[in-house]
Amino acid sequence: MGFWSRLFGKSKEMEKMPNVKLAVIFYSMGGTNYQLAKWAEEGAKAAGAEVKVLKVQELAPESVVQGNEIWKATAEATKDVPVATSEDLEWADAIIFSVPTRFGNMPSQMKQFLDLQGGLWASGKTVNKVVSAMTSAQNPHGGQEATLLSLYTSMMHWGAIIAAPGYTDPIIFGAGGNPYGTSVTVSQDGKMIDDVEAAVKHQAKRTVTVAEWVTKGNQ
Repeated sequence: MGFWSRLFGKSKEMEKMPNVKLAVIFYSMGGTNYQLAKWAEEGAKAAGAEVKVLKVQELAPESVVQGNEIWKATAEATKDVPVATSEDLEWADAIIFSVPTRFGNMPSQMKQFLDLQGGLWASGKTVNKVVSAMTSAQNPHGGQEATLLSLYTSMMHWGAIIAAPGYTDPIIFGAGGNPYGTSVTVSQDGKMIDDVEAAVKHQAKRTVTVAEWVTKGNQ
């Protein structure tokens, strides 16, 4: 191979960027946020990302989980999903969190996971992670926006870059119009009232796109 061919080939090699690495991390008691996580995975993969779907560690006693039929069914459905670790966060260029609301805040299971990341934070390994979040509640004004904001507050301390969906696509209005992140209302029988699949996939694609901008700018 001649000099110019080698130079041109090297240039092309340098231009080729690795796929964005996305961790979709959820906590789900009734299955809703697990479903949101799977839709996010689909949207992100369609955008070319490498994706890991992960759950946070359950803290509730096993007897309580097994005593609730919906909770028990969700635990069974997600039994093979890996538990998120600090190594997963370090691996990821971007993170999408999906959690239900608990009194206008994130669940304790997710909070503990975040609280355990002091080592990553102290070593600067949370800086410039691109993050976005989704949530659910049993009524439209049950703390959905406050839950997302509580999670984003932690992300600001991390030095992460928040990629909220805003009103970047009309599909967001069809899903309730939450600019902080996709949120869905769930009925007493555990069924989603809102049609949010397209909004979740758009949010995932947007997160991947922003992460591409960040990673390319870092090269």
